Amino acid sequence: MDGDASTSAAHPESFRDGVRAGLPLALPTLVVGVSFGVFTQSIGWGTVAPIVCSLVVFSGSAQFAMSSVLGGGGGVAPAVLAAALVNARFLPMGLALGPSLHGGRLRRAIEGQAMVDASWAIAVRGEGQFSRPILIGATLPQWAGWQLGTVLGVLGGDALGDPDRYGLDAVFPAFFLALLAVELRNRRAIPVALLAAAITLALVPVAPVGLPVVAAAAAALLGLRDA
Repeated sequence: MDGDASTSAAHPESFRDGVRAGLPLALPTLVVGVSFGVFTQSIGWGTVAPIVCSLVVFSGSAQFAMSSVLGGGGGVAPAVLAAALVNARFLPMGLALGPSLHGGRLRRAIEGQAMVDASWAIAVRGEGQFSRPILIGATLPQWAGWQLGTVLGVLGGDALGDPDRYGLDAVFPAFFLALLAVELRNRRAIPVALLAAAITLALVPVAPVGLPVVAAAAAALLGLRDA
């Protein structure tokens, strides 16, 4: 243990180390970004809206939730609410990360924008500690991959044609299943997932478009009571 501490002190982690840790995630992030861009074209978002959305939101799960509600004919309010509920997981994650960030509230808020699921997990150092350089550095390749993927999907959507033809339609559910698989390693997430599935199955046949997504995402808030 002392050897690890001395090694860490002799070789402090840098943003470059974080970038190297995040590089393997750049390609899959780009692929999902392409899928998002293509999907938005198939539901008539135009060119500017999805690119601005990726720049401002930078959250694949929230952007897919929002676009799926809008694509299914739902309104703006349920789409935004669905995205907000999906991203509610960042509240307890941010509270855990906050003490490891630097400076005043504004600076910590800005640095906190680098928090994405994979970078947060990579930056964990145990006992409530996070590596700030690793977190921010690991996010940079993912951010670049997401933005480039969105642009490629938007601009190349017409050339690619129907997303189903290339299997890009499968990326959307696969992306959520991958997130779910990681979350289910925590036993407390299992009843939440089962409740969300039950809510969805019960509401899809009878509820307006968008409401099942919102209601199912609300089940995730149960986890906050133990956060």
